Amino acid sequence: MAYVITDSCVACGTCLPECPVEAISEGPIYVIDPDTCIECGSCAAVCPNDAILPPQ
Repeated sequence: MAYVITDSCVACGTCLPECPVEAISEGPIYVIDPDTCIECGSCAAVCPNDAILPPQ
Protein backbone atom coordinates (compact mmCIF):
# COMPACT_ATOMS: atom_id res chain seq x y z
CA MET A 1 0.00 0.00 0.00
CA ALA A 2 1.03 3.59 -0.55
CA TYR A 3 0.29 6.90 1.08
CA VAL A 4 -2.79 8.65 -0.36
CA ILE A 5 -3.40 12.34 -0.95
CA THR A 6 -6.95 13.39 -0.10
CA ASP A 7 -9.25 16.13 -1.39
CA SER A 8 -7.84 18.39 1.35
CA CYS A 9 -4.77 18.90 -0.87
CA VAL A 10 -4.33 22.52 -1.99
CA ALA A 11 -1.40 21.71 -4.31
CA CYS A 12 1.01 23.83 -2.28
CA GLY A 13 4.02 21.74 -3.36
CA THR A 14 5.48 21.24 0.10
CA CYS A 15 5.51 17.46 -0.29
CA LEU A 16 7.20 17.29 -3.72
CA PRO A 17 10.83 17.83 -2.69
CA GLU A 18 10.42 15.55 0.33
CA CYS A 19 9.70 12.38 -1.68
CA PRO A 20 12.98 10.49 -2.15
CA VAL A 21 11.59 8.41 -5.04
CA GLU A 22 9.62 11.16 -6.84
CA ALA A 23 6.31 9.28 -6.47
CA ILE A 24 4.20 12.48 -6.29
CA SER A 25 2.67 14.00 -9.43
CA GLU A 26 1.53 17.62 -9.62
CA GLY A 27 -2.01 18.65 -10.49
CA PRO A 28 -5.04 20.37 -9.01
CA ILE A 29 -4.78 17.70 -6.31
CA TYR A 30 -1.46 15.89 -6.14
CA VAL A 31 -1.32 12.13 -6.63
CA ILE A 32 1.05 9.50 -5.23
CA ASP A 33 1.99 6.65 -7.55
CA PRO A 34 1.34 3.50 -5.49
CA ASP A 35 3.89 1.48 -7.47
CA THR A 36 6.66 3.98 -6.72
CA CYS A 37 5.83 4.98 -3.12
CA ILE A 38 8.12 3.36 -0.53
CA GLU A 39 5.89 4.32 2.41
CA CYS A 40 8.56 6.45 4.11
CA GLY A 41 6.07 9.08 5.33
CA SER A 42 8.23 12.08 4.45
CA CYS A 43 5.41 13.67 2.46
CA ALA A 44 2.83 13.29 5.24
CA ALA A 45 5.22 14.73 7.81
CA VAL A 46 5.47 18.06 5.98
CA CYS A 47 1.91 18.46 4.66
CA PRO A 48 0.45 21.64 6.21
CA ASN A 49 -3.15 20.47 5.61
CA ASP A 50 -2.79 16.88 6.84
CA ALA A 51 -3.99 15.85 3.38
CA ILE A 52 -1.75 12.79 3.11
CA LEU A 53 -2.96 9.60 4.76
CA PRO A 54 -0.78 6.60 5.63
CA PRO A 55 -1.31 3.18 4.04
CA GLN A 56 -4.28 1.29 5.41
